[in-house]
Amino acid sequence: MHELRRKPYVCLLFICISLLVISLDNTILNVALPAIAEHLGASVSDLQWIVDAYILVFASLLLTMGSTGDRVGRKKALQVGLALFGLGSLAAALSTSTEMLIATRAFMGIGAAVIMPATLSILTATFREPKERARAIAVWAAVFGLGIGLGPVIGGLLLQHFHWGSVFLINLPIVVVAVIGDHFFVGDSRDESAPRPDLPGVVLSITGLFALVYGIIKAGTDGWAAPNVLWSFGAAAVLLGAFALWESRTSNPMLPVRFFRNMSFTGANVALVLTMFCLFGSVFFLSQYFQSVQGYTALETGLRLLPLSLVAMVAAILSARVAERLGTKITVGMGLLVASGGMLFMSRLAAVDSEYPIVLTALCVTGVGLGLTMSPATNSVMGSVPLGKAGVGSAMNDTTRQIGGALGVAALGTIMNNVYLARIEPLLDLKDPVFTSLPAGTLDLIRSSMTPDVLDAIRSGIQGAHIVADRVPIPSVAQFIHDSASTAFVSGMADALFVATFVMLAAALFAFAILPARVRLPEEVGGDVAADSPGVESRDSSDGGGARRGEG
Repeated sequence: MHELRRKPYVCLLFICISLLVISLDNTILNVALPAIAEHLGASVSDLQWIVDAYILVFASLLLTMGSTGDRVGRKKALQVGLALFGLGSLAAALSTSTEMLIATRAFMGIGAAVIMPATLSILTATFREPKERARAIAVWAAVFGLGIGLGPVIGGLLLQHFHWGSVFLINLPIVVVAVIGDHFFVGDSRDESAPRPDLPGVVLSITGLFALVYGIIKAGTDGWAAPNVLWSFGAAAVLLGAFALWESRTSNPMLPVRFFRNMSFTGANVALVLTMFCLFGSVFFLSQYFQSVQGYTALETGLRLLPLSLVAMVAAILSARVAERLGTKITVGMGLLVASGGMLFMSRLAAVDSEYPIVLTALCVTGVGLGLTMSPATNSVMGSVPLGKAGVGSAMNDTTRQIGGALGVAALGTIMNNVYLARIEPLLDLKDPVFTSLPAGTLDLIRSSMTPDVLDAIRSGIQGAHIVADRVPIPSVAQFIHDSASTAFVSGMADALFVATFVMLAAALFAFAILPARVRLPEEVGGDVAADSPGVESRDSSDGGGARRGEG
């Protein structure tokens, strides 16, 4: 068994299984929200918090848990995180109230914050030769993308046959397999020279990231100028500013500020923020587009979105070899350009009645770009930090992903919503010929039925407008409201995707300008050479030690 423990690709297999439970959970819950609302009586606000409680805790704790894994041992951290996630999943499936489900989702966020940085830091400690590390990270990124794509499909299949709690119970067998496999085949590693815990850094990072992510989430629902949003962003600026100041002056920083002097670290993290900004925002629109505009079921929607993840997975696996030939700068920049082209294509051809092959083409082009971008960018982050700080590097990579995704849904969602309201507002005046041609008595009846609650439902989004349309007794009027809401939504989606195109284009130009052609090692920019030495880092039993890292 000891010999099996030394096989790095067996280790990679179980690391990917551990990661899969996190990536599945990112999207599988979305298709279960209507069933949860029905069985638990959850309001729209409740559903929002069922999703957001997990994101808030997950994003807020990533840096702290990554640093803790470096200190106590990454394998131990991974197994504890899997156990916590499994317990949280079981409790979520057995929830009898929305309050209980929100609390258990937050608890799952703790487990996820431990698991995700541990997977990438173990991988980095196991595959120390740069080319092998890049290829292993490509597989890691591919599995993460695949899980996101499989989530809606698996969720749709489960909900056709089982209770809504099945979307959480599916995590349990994956957790069991991961825990057993990690125990036997994954070697442990830690930062043997880790200083004492940076408690002020822990407090400032958790509270600062919590305030930032909370502000982003609430901005998407309450508006960017809402007082609670402004207060959250203000608190985040103060707390994260204090965190940066403290980390630059303390003798034992959790996140050494010198990392940001390395553009392989900073440039790649910025590229990942902007990539996830566009990815999560576009998937948020497309899932609604297929279900609410084109009338597909949750399962059919998941199947139509799956090619995006499959193509991104293949591109991610191939990206390591592309980066070996062309370098990190060209590969990441080229990937961002291709993704921006896919989003431009999607934004210009989006229509209520768009044929799926047109959308599929845009999805595949975007998937190629995303796959080429995320794996080399992740490898750039991990290759630019000392091996002893791999957990912190991984946590920073994961934090940027979460913040970018939340920001994309909030910002692009705001653009879409503003266009939707501008297009739907004339409908609420009842001055369209469809209404004015009706008999006076019928028009008065419709006008009297347009109560403030009904108008608010139409303004709330396409789903609310369609519910109102279904209750209108006059078929021509019902169809008009339904079609108007769909057209307004697609217009907003197209404009938001057009903005995302320019965000991706700006990210590409940024990558070409900032990212080094190859991954710059920490000692090249004044990093701590000793901390990067295998003599300081404990030997990882999964590969029997490791060669000195060279150029990436």
